[in-house]
Amino acid sequence: MGERPWVVGLDDEAAADPAVVGAKAANIARLAVAGFPTMRGFVLTTDGAAQDPRDPDVAPALRSAWEALGGGSGTSLVVRSSSTIEDAGTSSMAGRFTSVLDVVGWDAFLAAVDRVRSSAEAVRDADGVARPIGVLVQEQLAAPMGGVLFGVDPVTGVTDHVVVEVVPSRPDTLVGGEVTADHYVLGRRGRLVDATRTGIAPDLPRSLRRRLVATARRASEVFGGPQDMEWAVAEDGRLVVLQTRPVTAVAAAGSGLLLGPGPLAETFPDPLRPLEVELWLDPVREGIVRALRATGAVSERAIATSPVVTAVGGRAAVDLALLGVVTGRVGVLRRYTPSAILRRLATAWRVGRLRVALPDLAAGIVATVDNDLAGVPSLADLPTPDLCALLASTGRELSTVHTYEVLCGMLLRQDADAAPVPLRAMAALADGRAAGHTDAQIVATSPEVLALVPPSAVAAPALPPLAAGAGRPARGPGPPTDVSLRDELRLRARWLQELSARSARELGHRLARDGRLAAPAHVLELSLDELGRLVAGATAPPDLAARVSVPPGPPLPT
Repeated sequence: MGERPWVVGLDDEAAADPAVVGAKAANIARLAVAGFPTMRGFVLTTDGAAQDPRDPDVAPALRSAWEALGGGSGTSLVVRSSSTIEDAGTSSMAGRFTSVLDVVGWDAFLAAVDRVRSSAEAVRDADGVARPIGVLVQEQLAAPMGGVLFGVDPVTGVTDHVVVEVVPSRPDTLVGGEVTADHYVLGRRGRLVDATRTGIAPDLPRSLRRRLVATARRASEVFGGPQDMEWAVAEDGRLVVLQTRPVTAVAAAGSGLLLGPGPLAETFPDPLRPLEVELWLDPVREGIVRALRATGAVSERAIATSPVVTAVGGRAAVDLALLGVVTGRVGVLRRYTPSAILRRLATAWRVGRLRVALPDLAAGIVATVDNDLAGVPSLADLPTPDLCALLASTGRELSTVHTYEVLCGMLLRQDADAAPVPLRAMAALADGRAAGHTDAQIVATSPEVLALVPPSAVAAPALPPLAAGAGRPARGPGPPTDVSLRDELRLRARWLQELSARSARELGHRLARDGRLAAPAHVLELSLDELGRLVAGATAPPDLAARVSVPPGPPLPT
């Protein structure tokens, strides 16, 4: 055990050391020392969490702390992760570890500790290593109001006001996406600058606005930079800080762009490494641009001045205004200028012609992709230069598929009776599981199941579990319709992504085996050009090791 304890209280001096308790718990301990109102609690240290909580050396100290916090008398507790790489200054890792709420009873507590400990294995650093984790235990707060407080505007980068998100409950309902929050922009003295209300949460009174602004200011002083804080108002009116982390993703002030995950959040929910960005996001961008140009729906100037699709800390983001996810105000003069009217007439003409021809064109693309995929030999049999060339050609075909997918979404009707691909995929998954097949066997015999998992070149896809007692959904094959045609294009895009993912993994293993890369996963840090040069005999980029050590950014705010 050495000199470090198994369990420490949040008021213990050792609790301020991230190496002992993890970053999240250390931040809360620093808040408490600085006089911020926090919830009572303790931490199963990184040394303690490395042991089984039922171990006779660990269990007595853990049980004693649990009872002192009220666990033995039925107090509801929250059991949270506190990894050494969580809530750090460069990447918060927010939402990637496990927290368990409303834990009552010793057996439930041990089970919650097990879940939090095991989440350390599921989240790796940039080197693919699972880092130590502590387990933070606190009283569960009953809160009629809570939310998130940003010490700087994370979208615009403006520093002279703070942003507050408010929900009529604990902030975990906001962080988990269960409810939509009221949005407030406050001046440095609590003055209301702007607000977007849903009508669900109670109004944010002036006294509370001032307390929140003061809390943000003090936290920035204590931690040396603006903080992203979870807060709640207790039933007795106390403002309690539940968690704090640095604001790790701040837009450049005055950039004029509004970026967000938008429609890409479902396709790419996890961070992408540089090669994945080039393999998958670049074709999405190209497909969207081609579709916008084909319809004339957006001016060339708007396209030329927009990133359209990009990556922020490895997270997929789109220009929300360009895609119409948010709309700006267009002046009357600009709306009715001769050039705008002519562009709309040209758009109407193009759209009319496209709408007629699109079903046949898109069906032809589906057939072409199927034929091309069927002609790909075993990747293990391909020479390394051919495997590298396959990555580039797959990206070009993926761009075409995305173009027609976007056009179908823009121009074709939605058929409510069409059976969506995910429903067919769930049926195939149920059949495969019932037959006792492995995930790899199910993917090989029913590749439509890939629609259920996002693309990743890091590892082979792991199919989702089936809900207990869930019946087998109907496949509903039916004749192709407009909306199912769009789904068929999406499915082909997913298959092409899977082909490039497997090709990248195969290349990584070959290059590592030949001593060209230190590890197979390092191939994901290369660009396609660098990969081609490496395959042709060049040496790896000198900064490759530094690239590998850069962690992904936190999830983007919706």
